[in-house]
Amino acid sequence: MDSIVIIGGGHAAAQLCASLAEAGQAARVHLVCEEACEPYHRPPLSKTFLKADDQALQPHRPPKWYEEAGIHMHLGDPAVAIDRAARTVTLRSGQVLPWAELVLATGSRARRLPGLGDAPLDNVVTLRAAGEAQQLRARLAQAQQVTVLGGGFIGLEVACTALALGKKVLVIESAPRLLGRAVSPQLSAHVLRTHRDAGMEIVLDARSGGFQVEGARLASLEVNGERRGVDLLLLGIGGTPETALAQAAGLECADGIVVDARMRTSDPAVLAIGDCTRFPDRRAGRALRLESVQNANDQARTATATLTGAARDHDALPWFWSDQGGLRLQMAGLMPPEGTPGLTTVRRPGPNDSAFSLLHYVDGQLVCVESVNAPVDHMMSRKLLEAGRNPPPEVAADPAVPLKSLLA
Repeated sequence: MDSIVIIGGGHAAAQLCASLAEAGQAARVHLVCEEACEPYHRPPLSKTFLKADDQALQPHRPPKWYEEAGIHMHLGDPAVAIDRAARTVTLRSGQVLPWAELVLATGSRARRLPGLGDAPLDNVVTLRAAGEAQQLRARLAQAQQVTVLGGGFIGLEVACTALALGKKVLVIESAPRLLGRAVSPQLSAHVLRTHRDAGMEIVLDARSGGFQVEGARLASLEVNGERRGVDLLLLGIGGTPETALAQAAGLECADGIVVDARMRTSDPAVLAIGDCTRFPDRRAGRALRLESVQNANDQARTATATLTGAARDHDALPWFWSDQGGLRLQMAGLMPPEGTPGLTTVRRPGPNDSAFSLLHYVDGQLVCVESVNAPVDHMMSRKLLEAGRNPPPEVAADPAVPLKSLLA
């Protein structure tokens, strides 16, 4: 019994398969996926995939790659139980897989609204996986008006896609600004202006509820006391880590599966990676749970090192991106909370009026850079942050000074 069983079919699981194959360990791997297809790229689901019926999923690797690598695939047959004492995983089909090492890459699930009840509604959708994206695409083609509950990345990406398709779009956000947990107030304000100028209706500080259901459809809801009709509603109110299997197996969980710096859970024979994990971050100085492709890929590489006897502590710079209409948002590092003592921000103009970067310092130390339509700035900012370089704000904000030169 020398198998590595990976539970999950997202970016973290796909990267772990690839990294283990590079390390010559592919023949040991069993990949257990709830979905009936090989892992695929998820960012397009909120953008290009929704625009036309002929848009297909973009697989990480073609099916033949897994076969040639020797990876054992268990598609459409999710894990239902983990027995740590016996070191086995039971699948829904009843098949039992023994393992020497187990990796949980179970991701997260879309948050639902209790006020809508448990019964599915024809015109209320979430977006996490291919099946939901296909449902949303079909509903979107028929809808004239789209309501998005939540002003986070996924909600705004879908809102921009719907707007580009000629739909009337309403975004409802309960917080006082868009993307409040992820970006700076300055970037939030720019995103808000841009989307409103494009014709999107956005309500902030929104109190929503009063859901009126007629048959199998949501007919309307109240927004700040005003009743608004609903043609199609996307719930973009965040996600919760998928920890049910881990909790049932007795692993430590706290808003995610708790792991150490080498991706080991409270059971050293069980690892966890990706959106489902809460992990110690050196730069933040605290435990984090991040939902991003970058984090999934980096944690998969750290887990590979652990599984192949070359264990090293996880130490990757977080970075993110979001395409929203004409906005290409790229963030390197973690934005400190509003009101952080010693936080200052400088703006670096880009090559045109639609491009710029915001460089954020805490007590004179560069900690985060947000770039808008400025991919070169983003790449150089990542290098600066990874190298621990700390250019003076007045120098870094000067567009005549290439950021690359500050690495010297």
